[in-house]
Amino acid sequence: MEKNTKWLDWAKEIQALSQAGLAYTKDDFDKERFLRLREISCEIIAGYTEADFSKVKKLFAGESGYQTPKVDVRAVIFKADLLLLVQEKADGKWALPGGWADIGLTPKEIAVKEVFEETGFKAEAGKLLAVMDKKRHNHPPSAYHVYKMFIACDIVGGKAAAGTETKNLGFFSLEDLPDLSEARNTYAQIKFLFQEKNGSDQVYCD
Repeated sequence: MEKNTKWLDWAKEIQALSQAGLAYTKDDFDKERFLRLREISCEIIAGYTEADFSKVKKLFAGESGYQTPKVDVRAVIFKADLLLLVQEKADGKWALPGGWADIGLTPKEIAVKEVFEETGFKAEAGKLLAVMDKKRHNHPPSAYHVYKMFIACDIVGGKAAAGTETKNLGFFSLEDLPDLSEARNTYAQIKFLFQEKNGSDQVYCD
């Protein structure tokens, strides 16, 4: 991450330490200290982004228990030399079908679920292609530490239809990619997936 966003690293580390402290401490005075540390992490985020403090606190410090990275699952579907992407309503840009992992579902089940919800296609999940740490792949700064899982899938049925969070979908070549939603996937990641589409026995892992 660039030096001008180092404050975000510090805020996330303070948040993680405070949340771990709150999960394990049995001392009321320590609890007060950890709560104050968590509040400071939110003040840092709000101060640097000019976001509303209450919204930052709800988003950034709303969880309990020992903090772990969030998991983002992305489905990788090729049709010949074309890759399936969806246009996000949130920013109007394009991404692989996918989203946050859900409790109670396996990574493959999440990939299949996201494909159906965002494209209308029924899919079958295959091999895991890569596990990437978001901070190592030139994504825009994020309040979360995220692991991204890319899972190869095949279309086995259904009919193309945008979902509640998407407004369009299409198959694209590497040379003719639309404007990518880089919070979700970068050009380098898409290029890597095109390179891997013919099959590799090795799973990429940061």
